[in-house]
Amino acid sequence: MRERLPVEVWVLVAASFIIAVGFGIVAPVLPVFAAEFGVGHTAVAALISVFALVRLAFAPVSGVLVNKFGEPRVYIVGILIVAFGTAMAGFSGSYVEMVLWRALAGVGSTMFTVAALGLLIRITPAPMRGRASGLWAAGFLIGNIAGPIVGAVLVPLGLWVPFVSYGVLLCLAAFVVWIFLRRSELAALDKSNSEGHMPLVEALRHRAYHAALASGFANGWAVFGVRISLVPVFVVEALKQSATLAGLSMSVFAAGNAAMLFLSGKVADTWGRKPVAIAGLVISGLATIWMGFTSGIWDFMAASIVAGMGAGLLNPPQNAVVADVIGTRGKGGPVLAGFQMVTDLGAIIGPISAGVLADAFGFEASFAVTGAALLLAVGFWFLAPETLPTHEEEHTASSVAPECGCLDESAEVPTGERVGGKPRHPEA
Repeated sequence: MRERLPVEVWVLVAASFIIAVGFGIVAPVLPVFAAEFGVGHTAVAALISVFALVRLAFAPVSGVLVNKFGEPRVYIVGILIVAFGTAMAGFSGSYVEMVLWRALAGVGSTMFTVAALGLLIRITPAPMRGRASGLWAAGFLIGNIAGPIVGAVLVPLGLWVPFVSYGVLLCLAAFVVWIFLRRSELAALDKSNSEGHMPLVEALRHRAYHAALASGFANGWAVFGVRISLVPVFVVEALKQSATLAGLSMSVFAAGNAAMLFLSGKVADTWGRKPVAIAGLVISGLATIWMGFTSGIWDFMAASIVAGMGAGLLNPPQNAVVADVIGTRGKGGPVLAGFQMVTDLGAIIGPISAGVLADAFGFEASFAVTGAALLLAVGFWFLAPETLPTHEEEHTASSVAPECGCLDESAEVPTGERVGGKPRHPEA
């Protein structure tokens, strides 16, 4: 019989799509709204960075909350905090007030991100984690593509409208998760069990976790350092093209990413996490270097779609490895928080490094260093063991009812020789 993903996974995918649509609506408006307060470019950039900084700082607390209260509760509360902070940011009367509301939203963001990953790990059968991670990432990606289109329609109604719209969509996502998971036995499994908690120190002993941290940092650097902060500038200044084509190149990257997510997840669950992650890093790294040395818009577009395909290959096996390290029965709030922190750290360092390198040595150096960071992460994956679980390792009898004895036990033959006990255990 063909295995199917649990319904709860599809609920998380639907929620991730709703959240990403809202984020896509508000993201392009943030710098425009901040500029309305008469601040400079640095202050506008700081508004973007404060969100990532707060996520980085609050990630360890989110991991503790997940272990104490369970993923569903932390997920829903986190979404509602982001909804409130974002909606209130739309009514800010000053730049400082807007920064404070964005910081509050950053707290909620790291809560629901860590909780969502933890829940996804716990409810997904181990041999299907790659596919589940691919679907979850695809939900965010497709939502981020659709969001700006919706936002373009809402902006003429007022700059505050996208913020309120995002808040409403987040409340909808929280309601979807609550209504479908409130009675889910799978989502509630071992919610109060404290014996299965994996401390971060234990995860750091795994070379596979080291590999996920290395690629997460490099990917965060590449996505936020080059593809978001530097690509638009490169297309306009170096290639002498319009801002429209700069936006189109980012859409091309997203298309390449989306095209590989489903395939990557399936292959990672069949052939293993390690080869797919290595292929993704190599393709993404080489294509990123290629982007910096392009001289025309068409070869730049080609490099962008190849880089997107590499990133799409990397994401599912990388997340699946973190899940494999934690295991099915354990809670890994701090472990997930550590992975999220390293990725956010790359997202913070990336834009700064890309800008400094571009100013000092040119665009080629900035793209080359970013690509080299991705390629360096390959070394960690070569040293890491394969973590793909098998069905035998995740047998239902051993994970759900270990007290039942041998896995091949069947009903006793009614010989009448004893009254109680288990098969093969007459002394019980």
